[in-house]
Amino acid sequence: MIIRPKIFNDYNIIAAQSTRLGGISPAPFASMNLGLSVNDTKENVLQNRKLFFEGLGIKLDQLAISKQVHGNDVQIITEPIMEGDFDAKITKKRNIFLVISIADCTPILIYDTKNNAVAAIHAGWKGTIGKIVSHTLLKMKNNYGTVGVDCKAYIGACIGYDNFEVGEDVAQHFDAAFKRFDTTKQKYFVDLKAVNKQQLIDFGIKPENIEISNYCTVQNNDLFFSHRKEKGMTGRMMAVIGIK
Repeated sequence: MIIRPKIFNDYNIIAAQSTRLGGISPAPFASMNLGLSVNDTKENVLQNRKLFFEGLGIKLDQLAISKQVHGNDVQIITEPIMEGDFDAKITKKRNIFLVISIADCTPILIYDTKNNAVAAIHAGWKGTIGKIVSHTLLKMKNNYGTVGVDCKAYIGACIGYDNFEVGEDVAQHFDAAFKRFDTTKQKYFVDLKAVNKQQLIDFGIKPENIEISNYCTVQNNDLFFSHRKEKGMTGRMMAVIGIK
């Protein structure tokens, strides 16, 4: 199973998010684990990546992948690369596909329809409060002339509002509009999708040009890996975007 955002259907790009289905890895990485940072074998992971990316028409030597560090730095990609500590990347180059890895954090894909530029963003709670989406869009503006009205965006499957339970130490960083306090659990719940959507809107992207996945990685754990639900013993999914 592969998720293909409908928001990009009319454009000459490839964009998708993987699920946990369709691969060869055994439990607890069953079955489409795409991450090399877990205790799955390298052989399994590379075969899974081949299945996922070649199923989209992408070759493995066309990928741009970096180490994710929960920051807000943005990497400008001019060639396929597998290095650097970045949680977001942008490019205007054709046939280079930007990749981010996820297992509860929020994936955001952006396409500038006028300047033919794309972005892939990994937004955990730290990246979200660090305004990684805003940083990425500003980088696109400064380098490619991107403006909000020309953009389409996809916010993918991640941990949902009803399952992202946090303490005061995390909740204090979020505006009241994006969190609620549960008096029974004495915990806060935060809506990461909504916070990142607001950053897209604040840049000028129209709400109707933003597609948001209804899936939650915790609630829909049969379809997605969840670091929280599976207490760290799980695989990794990937989201990808690039210009054909």
